[in-house]
Amino acid sequence: MNPLQKMMNAEPIITTMWRQPRALLIFVIAYLGFLYAPVILLPIFAFNDSAIIAFPLSGFTTDWFSWLMEDESLFRALKNSLIIAVTSSIISTIFGVLTARAMARHQFLGKQSMFGLIMAPLFLPEIIVGVSILIVLMQLGLALSLWTVIAGHVLLATPFSVSILTTAFNNLDRSLEEASLDLGENRRGTFFRVILPLVTPGLISSLLIGFTISLDEFVIAFFLTGTDPTLPVYIWSLLRFPSKLPIVMALGFILLVTSLILLSIFEFYRRRSETLAGGGQISENK
Repeated sequence: MNPLQKMMNAEPIITTMWRQPRALLIFVIAYLGFLYAPVILLPIFAFNDSAIIAFPLSGFTTDWFSWLMEDESLFRALKNSLIIAVTSSIISTIFGVLTARAMARHQFLGKQSMFGLIMAPLFLPEIIVGVSILIVLMQLGLALSLWTVIAGHVLLATPFSVSILTTAFNNLDRSLEEASLDLGENRRGTFFRVILPLVTPGLISSLLIGFTISLDEFVIAFFLTGTDPTLPVYIWSLLRFPSKLPIVMALGFILLVTSLILLSIFEFYRRRSETLAGGGQISENK
């Protein structure tokens, strides 16, 4: 085969290689547009002067945010959500520490099966979880309250905590734990004085992701809340009134910014945890 024929045969391959990245780029742009276009509309209509959610915009205003500051029901719902989010994130992180420690350091019968059952809420529809918990509570004769919502959110957030903290414990340099024991420290002291400080980035990540999940969760809270609604349930109640849609947009914009800040902090500590784990693995290999 002469060089000219080789070039002619190679041309379709080059054309295909050129088209594939372009097609992938178009798909990525279309997907991001579909995913984030509704999110972009939040700040646009949150500052729109008109009560009608439609283009063209009529002007710029911050009145909808001022209205939020005067709504007592909103502050009660926010207080409930903060109580639930803080409590459920702490409890789920405690469960995550205990489970991750057992998974990372011990071998026992049915370990993988138990781990799969713990992670099962990640794959179950939230409406199934909410209805199931509601039926159990009704059978036990327990009244709906903030604690019932906390129980549901702990069930939902614990798998995330276990996943984050299992990685942190697996990447921990075991020689540090062994050195502490060799120096005369007992296992309890080693755990609290050596191990927990080393997995602090993982703990913070677990707390933040649990807090964010609980703060934004609606389905389980809708089924398990009593007379005190959470913030997402309160937002849903406003949707029944078209005139209050701009207020919902303003509140949604605040929640969006808060979630982005919390997730950014979570990502920072996650990467920091991976960096520390990488350093521990290098020292262990040496």
